[in-house]
Amino acid sequence: MTGYRKDPQAIARLTPEQFRVTQQSGTERPYTGEYLGNKRRGIYVDVVSGEPLFASSEKYESGCGWPSFTRPLVERNIRELTDTSHGMTRVEVRSEHGDSHLGHVFPDGPREAGGLRYCINSAALRFVPIEEMEDEGYGDLIDAVG
Repeated sequence: MTGYRKDPQAIARLTPEQFRVTQQSGTERPYTGEYLGNKRRGIYVDVVSGEPLFASSEKYESGCGWPSFTRPLVERNIRELTDTSHGMTRVEVRSEHGDSHLGHVFPDGPREAGGLRYCINSAALRFVPIEEMEDEGYGDLIDAVG
């Protein structure tokens, strides 16, 4: 699949929570996200643009209350920005093409996997199960799911 972009029609279909998170840089409450406990094989894509962001093979339970990943599936689809909101300095993670706020990245992830923890809001994601990836245009990424 190509041609990822910030799609006004997709934005119009967002739930209020998805809009708050992706368009207003919000954060869902910990332990409430749809994908926190998801253990199925597949990929996570931007709910606005459809660009592939993370693979289930890089997802792990960090105990932080949000889905956590050790690294992006497609590096060029992730943009990192300095976030100084809430009286602290963090690294915000946004999708490159959809410009959706996804969450933050922290340097306290598993050392053996690079040491990063991408702490991502479920509301910013859509999960594509491995058995549907080919039909949805993500067949070239199946090997990355493991």
